[in-house]
Amino acid sequence: MNLYQLYYFRTLSKLEHYTKAAAQLSMTQPSLSHAISSLESELGVLLFEKQGRNVVLTKYGKLFLPYVENAINELEAGIKKIKEMTGDNTGVISIAFIYTLSSHFIPNLIASFKKDEKNRNIKFLLQEGVTTTEECTAALIRGLKDEKFDLVFVSLIPEDPSIEFIPVCEQKLVALIPNDCPLASHVTIDLKDTEPYSLIHYTHKTGLKQEINRLFEKVNIVPKVYCEVEDEISMAGLVAVNMGIAIVPDSPTFHNFNIKILPISNPNYTRVIYLGYMKNRFLAPPVQRFKNFITNNARDLM
Repeated sequence: MNLYQLYYFRTLSKLEHYTKAAAQLSMTQPSLSHAISSLESELGVLLFEKQGRNVVLTKYGKLFLPYVENAINELEAGIKKIKEMTGDNTGVISIAFIYTLSSHFIPNLIASFKKDEKNRNIKFLLQEGVTTTEECTAALIRGLKDEKFDLVFVSLIPEDPSIEFIPVCEQKLVALIPNDCPLASHVTIDLKDTEPYSLIHYTHKTGLKQEINRLFEKVNIVPKVYCEVEDEISMAGLVAVNMGIAIVPDSPTFHNFNIKILPISNPNYTRVIYLGYMKNRFLAPPVQRFKNFITNNARDLM
C-alpha cells in the first residue's frame, strides 16, 4: 500500500467512474484499475462494485473511506505546516537569548529585519534565558541541540565543535547613579569609588551577580548590598528614588529614568555575545536569511 493508492481510492470514491477518475488523476484507466486492484488484494476485500456504468463503494469501501480521508487530511496538514514554517517569505524562526539582550538588541534586530518586504510575514518564537553566565548559555545550548531553537545568542563555548559561534555584539557594564549622589558629578566610575554606597544587586538566580562580584574583588571591595532584584528595570527604578547604585549592562532603556549612567573605567569589562547555530543542521530558508542578516548588521544595532 502506498500514498498514491489512497489518493486514487479517494478520487474514485467521489467520482464513481474509472474514466473520469483517471482523467482527473492524469493517468490511464488501466493504471488506475491496476492500482485499485492491488489495494484490494492487499486488504483482502473488494472496495468497489459495479453499478451500471459506474462503480460504488462496498460496505468495506465505506468503512475504509473515512480513515483514508483522515490520513490524507492529516498528512496534507503536516505538509502545509512545514511549508508555512520553511517558506522563503513565511515561516517561523525560534531564537533564544540571554536576557540582557531583551530590552533593545533583540527587538531592534527583528524590527530591522522585518523592514524588508519579503520578511514581513516571517514569525518569531522568542525564549529569554533566566540567567546570563555559563549556566544560562549551557541551558540555551541544550535547547539548540534538542531542536527547540534555531539560533541562540550566548557566551562562547569554544570546546563544542558541533556549534558555529559568530561574534555579533559586545556588552559593557555601566553604573546607575542617583542624581543627588556625589558620584553623579563623575564622568566615569572606578568601582573603588562606590565602596561607601549601597548596592542594588542581582539575585543569585542571575549570572551577572557572580561576574560583578568578581569585579568588586579585583578592587578589594565587598559591596554593601541594599537589596537584590532580577531585572535592570527594577534596579533603575530603585536608583531613581535614591535607594542605592547599580552595576548593569548598558542599555538605552536607562535613559528613560532620571538617573546618571556612567561608564566604568576600572576594572575594564567587556562581554562578547555570539550567535550560535548547529553546524551540520539544515536551516530553513527564513532562518538562513535571518542568520545572514544578523552577521551583516548586528553590530550596528547594539
